[in-house]
Amino acid sequence: MRIHVGCAMWTHRSWQGRFLAHPLPAHERLRHYASWCNAVEGNTTFYATPSRDTAESWARQTDPGFRFLPKLPKLITHERCLTDVDEPLHAFLDAVEPLGPRAHTLWIQLPGAFGPADVSLLARFLGRLTTSHRYAVEVRHPAFFDDPRAARLLEEVLATVDAEWIPFDTTTFFASPPASDAERDAWAKKPRVSFRPVALTDRPIVRYLGRDDSARTVEGWQRWVDIVVEWLREGRSPTVFVHTPDNAEAPLLARRFHEDVRARVPDLDPLPRELLPAEPQTLF
Repeated sequence: MRIHVGCAMWTHRSWQGRFLAHPLPAHERLRHYASWCNAVEGNTTFYATPSRDTAESWARQTDPGFRFLPKLPKLITHERCLTDVDEPLHAFLDAVEPLGPRAHTLWIQLPGAFGPADVSLLARFLGRLTTSHRYAVEVRHPAFFDDPRAARLLEEVLATVDAEWIPFDTTTFFASPPASDAERDAWAKKPRVSFRPVALTDRPIVRYLGRDDSARTVEGWQRWVDIVVEWLREGRSPTVFVHTPDNAEAPLLARRFHEDVRARVPDLDPLPRELLPAEPQTLF
């Protein structure tokens, strides 16, 4: 059994000299991150399609079991709203091809305005995708979380291509008013939707947003520990991404989540044990 855990990114200013060596060239940062976590969200691809050379560098820095979930570019999902996207989609698929098995799932993050009336558009888009990849969809419209009919409609469309529904659990974050600048910024930007603990496939994916107070983050994820343990016992292979508003402790928290699950499931494969040094080695 194996669970993958990770963060929204593989480099962060506050991690330098702590989780990652500093200074560290760009082509080494993912390798250091991969000694802490075995998965990462593909946020960078949401903003721009990478070059093949860049994807080849990512592959060299990670082993084949590492899970990279590249997001489709916002040009496809937000700007063109899944229509007239054959050219940018082909360019994206070609660019990430060097990742091979590391490109575990292609992530389709849809804007908050995408609601139940737009599901037929998603159905047509999914129907045109190649079967050589797995897919997962993230929606943010509250109706999908609060209206059972809207949820069933989306689930039926996802089932046609065996795609997963990625919940973004922000319930812990929104349980009390923000207490820091980073929390106030996230308060205005993050989706406020109901808790959804349902897996549609054998490889469920969860995004969890805690607080800058690590103790509150850990307290809030306890129900996810219960759910993930049950998924593992059912034979599923989940991926969990841990966020906090400032993400200062995110790699450590991701490992802590893994440890909390492994305490309940001792047969679970461990995370990498040889953490790369945060301080670069010198000759003297």
